[in-house]
Amino acid sequence: MEIAASVETLRARIDEVVAAAGRPPGSVTVLAVTKVQSRDAVLTAIASGITDIGENYLQEARDKYVDLPAVRTHFIGHVQTNKAKAIASLFDIVQSVDRLDAGLALAKAARALGKPLRVLVQVNISPQDRFGVAPDEAPALAERLRGEGLTVDGVMAIGPLDGDVGDAFALARETFERVGGTTLSLGMSGDWEAAIQAGSTMIRIGTGIFGARPKRELHA
Repeated sequence: MEIAASVETLRARIDEVVAAAGRPPGSVTVLAVTKVQSRDAVLTAIASGITDIGENYLQEARDKYVDLPAVRTHFIGHVQTNKAKAIASLFDIVQSVDRLDAGLALAKAARALGKPLRVLVQVNISPQDRFGVAPDEAPALAERLRGEGLTVDGVMAIGPLDGDVGDAFALARETFERVGGTTLSLGMSGDWEAAIQAGSTMIRIGTGIFGARPKRELHA
């Protein structure tokens, strides 16, 4: 299915799920995950109405996220402290702050760049996930990073690969309420409907927009 048609179909289904959950129209943002997709595919998604795009790998974004139409760029990969300045320079929002040293490095980089930087605290709600701060530790991390000048605007979490996601998503929502902010980034192509029912304000969609990923992946 072509990207534009995929976006249209996805938005129609989102509207249905949002309405069924008793939530107002327009309360969920679609973040297009552009991992291993071409620059042309990214531009097509933006032309189809996508306003937020996200990358896991810095090098891929360096190749694709230049001279784009007006769009918000999100870093959704693991933050390496030695790449904090490059990440802060290239992205508007960093969703994957899961430990203090990463947040401090981003705050230092943002100050050096004279750039306001929004971040989300990545919370671990899945036994399969290697990254993410424990839910009980998230509010303290958020407050510390706010004290460093970062705009901590909510929580990001990755749901469990197997089983019922209900309890995990409820934990993410509870943590978001304690952290504060406007963004609960929760739900991907396989579980976004349950995420919206749990209160997600942003879903991260890759294959649901672009189709199956190419086998070749680039790493940075």
